[in-house]
Amino acid sequence: MNNLIRLITGLPGAVVVTSFIFLVLAAVISNQGNVELSEDRSVQINVTRQLQDTADQRTEDFQRPVLDQPPPPPPTVTDPSFRPEMSVQMGELPDLSNVDIDIGTGFNPDRDAQPLVRIPPQYPQRCMARAETSESVLVEFDVTPEGTVVNPRVLESTNSCLNSAAMRAVERWRYNPKIVDNVAEPRVGVRTTIEFQLEG
Repeated sequence: MNNLIRLITGLPGAVVVTSFIFLVLAAVISNQGNVELSEDRSVQINVTRQLQDTADQRTEDFQRPVLDQPPPPPPTVTDPSFRPEMSVQMGELPDLSNVDIDIGTGFNPDRDAQPLVRIPPQYPQRCMARAETSESVLVEFDVTPEGTVVNPRVLESTNSCLNSAAMRAVERWRYNPKIVDNVAEPRVGVRTTIEFQLEG
């Protein structure tokens, strides 16, 4: 809407200014049409530098730099029976035959819902007028066995104008579902705080 108003108000002004400049230039050109150049004044500038050999220039003898001597090679071992000494002392192993220990399998497939995709919310333009530099919205929602977010609800908010933007952002999030006994289950009551930062 603002662009349309600028176009309507600015177009007539641009036409008037352009027409005025055109008329001024036409008048200047018509007055200068009879001017003739009487003399041909051409300027020649030579920017090349000329070098001349002089008697003071003489070539100096080039001396090759002296290189350092390489270090001597390491001494060689001539004794074929030379071996490093390796002495290993073994300790006594404990007797674990009477101890009952359950170490398990070391792998637990159960897990809670884990976030995969979290798209940050956009700061609404209508909320910027009465907004602080940092706002937050506490949201609670459920995660289905497919990993989608359902039933989002706002628990706390520092600015109620941001609630709908937070809800729209949460609905697009995706999760790894909760796994119990290798079966995907719904996860109820996931809470997260969404921070809104006002840049400026």
